[in-house]
Amino acid sequence: MDRKRVEPGPGQESVWDYPRPPRIEDTPRLIRVIFNHVCVAQSTHAKRVLETSHPPVYFIPPEDVAVEYLSQTERVSFCEWKGQAT
Repeated sequence: MDRKRVEPGPGQESVWDYPRPPRIEDTPRLIRVIFNHVCVAQSTHAKRVLETSHPPVYFIPPEDVAVEYLSQTERVSFCEWKGQAT
């Protein structure tokens, strides 16, 4: 797949301008995760992670997640910057 920079329009960002290694920043936005019409997470204290060629990712503090809607699986992933996730 050939990835090419597209010049962003007014008020937009380009993922090609994001740094490597990733940058973590606070965000003042209200971040919500809705699944099957249920709010499973909501925060105004999320972290925004910016990494070259990737869309922004939001990390929500555990205390802002309704863990009663979650269940652990056997799946595991690994990122050279963020480490292992389960």
